[in-house]
Amino acid sequence: MGGFDIGSFHAAAVETPSHERVTAMRELLVETLTVHDCEPRIDEAGNLRVWRGAPEPTTHLALNTHMDTVPPHVPLERDGDLVRGRGACDAKGPLAAMVAAFLGCEPGPGRVSLLVTPDEERLSTGAAHLVGHGETAEGAEPLAADGYIVGEPTGLAVCPAAKGRFEAVVELAGVAAHAADPTAGESAVLALGPVLEAIATFDERAGPGTHATLGGPTLAPTMVDGGGATNQIPASSTLTLDRRSVPPETAEGFRTAMSTHLREAVPAGVDVQVRLAERPTPFLEAFATPETSPLVQTLQAAAGTDLRAFPAATEASYFAADAPTVVFGPGRLTDEDGAVAHATREYVRLSAVERAATVLEETLTALL
Repeated sequence: MGGFDIGSFHAAAVETPSHERVTAMRELLVETLTVHDCEPRIDEAGNLRVWRGAPEPTTHLALNTHMDTVPPHVPLERDGDLVRGRGACDAKGPLAAMVAAFLGCEPGPGRVSLLVTPDEERLSTGAAHLVGHGETAEGAEPLAADGYIVGEPTGLAVCPAAKGRFEAVVELAGVAAHAADPTAGESAVLALGPVLEAIATFDERAGPGTHATLGGPTLAPTMVDGGGATNQIPASSTLTLDRRSVPPETAEGFRTAMSTHLREAVPAGVDVQVRLAERPTPFLEAFATPETSPLVQTLQAAAGTDLRAFPAATEASYFAADAPTVVFGPGRLTDEDGAVAHATREYVRLSAVERAATVLEETLTALL
């Protein structure tokens, strides 16, 4: 792998906090790639972009993952093959594997790009910029890759499909009144009862059904707010919903269907509106790359692992709209003892990071 020390880089990456700002992590990446005769650049959205191979390639493949992590920072600990710390598996393990494969492969007449985004854990403005979406599109240079491998902790399984994630807000409007005479008003808080009951039946009555690879969608109320005074019948309340979607459901399709479904449930004197939560980038919608795709088959042959759906929403959603996309990497979101990624016990095995690098390099060599 051209003198690149994957273990040292991974340790340095985990040791570098990137839960509040990614500046130091991005500098580490730039320094590492520059030492290996690459010329990375930082675009307007803070993405690190670098490529190797032909200017006019026969095939162009892109490796993508993110440099940010969730808070709080958890210090690096090493115990033989085990590496603990924030980002160990999400996603500095996949990042280390991708840097190694990027430097180690021989693209020949093809091209390989390494794309590292700055805010996957929040709003994905970096990834949106890469593909020319929304407010971040100004000044963007949209990609034209023939396939994308997105680094996330999949346990080295090859994941050609993932659920999406939408966030919707249900707004209820009733009529305020003195609490001494509840019948004089229409309580927007009491209306939450039938709304919650209706939400529990949404997928059975109006949902998209079960997807062959991803299974069924999920729907969870996550936040509630209402009322303005302890002695007043509340005229308003809001309920936030977390939606994990499956194809062919879109964010707007979900909003429209939920709005229709809830209007049939609320009391006559209460108005209900459903809106998508505000964000500067598109929601991460579900995707499914055909298992017959050469990218999927080549990666699976190199990995020797199962195909399965990735259980979380990722920036792969943005890339999958344009080309075959697969999620792959070392580490796991959860294990038999509970949460790993985003938990204080986050860890990865260095041998798995090294194995992921080998798989990625073999895949790039075969397809390029």
